[in-house]
Amino acid sequence: MKLNPVDISKTASASSIVFEALRKAIIEGDLKEGEPLRQDEIAGLFNTSRIPVREAISRLEEQGLVKTQRYKGAVVSGLSPEEAQEIFDLRALIEPEVIRRAVPQMMPEVLEQARQCLEAFSASDDPLTWGQLNRDFHSQLYAASGLQYHLDVIDNAMDRVDRYLRAQLVLSNGMQRAHEEHLAILEACSTGDAALAAELTRAHIADACTSLVENIANLR
Repeated sequence: MKLNPVDISKTASASSIVFEALRKAIIEGDLKEGEPLRQDEIAGLFNTSRIPVREAISRLEEQGLVKTQRYKGAVVSGLSPEEAQEIFDLRALIEPEVIRRAVPQMMPEVLEQARQCLEAFSASDDPLTWGQLNRDFHSQLYAASGLQYHLDVIDNAMDRVDRYLRAQLVLSNGMQRAHEEHLAILEACSTGDAALAAELTRAHIADACTSLVENIANLR
């Protein structure tokens, strides 16, 4: 099993550490769709009991990253085209409103940090970094909204699709288009045009959804 284990036998937040390690491995594609999560094996890797492992898996199941199958136990969840469409429909409702609310609150340093994330995303030739760099760019812009519940919902939605989006960018050669769309969003934020930033964000999400749904069968 491909994980980065640590010795947490004496750690109070053992379940949180296991949860974060498993979550990261799933999002980044180290744990593949359908891969079983064997509690004894995971507990051994982290030098802990099965209790925090069971708690961590339960949290992952609540987020849709893991599902329980008869005779197999907990396995990494997949994503159907219908589920992908639903997630992106939700994002298209929430994220434009978040950025619309954020634009008037954006300080110059926020815009500069977002620009650095954009440049790093554009310059990277390592697909393993694309998902996080994409999230960093959007997160920098959204944070100024102060809408923490909305941001948490967006994070959970991104957790479900990140591993597929990264693969989709590779298969569809979508990096250039994503960079151009990101740049347009950043420029709208820089000029203080909240309505345009919201509309560009909605279009950006719609484009990503179309590409992902069309290619999802090839991403597994």
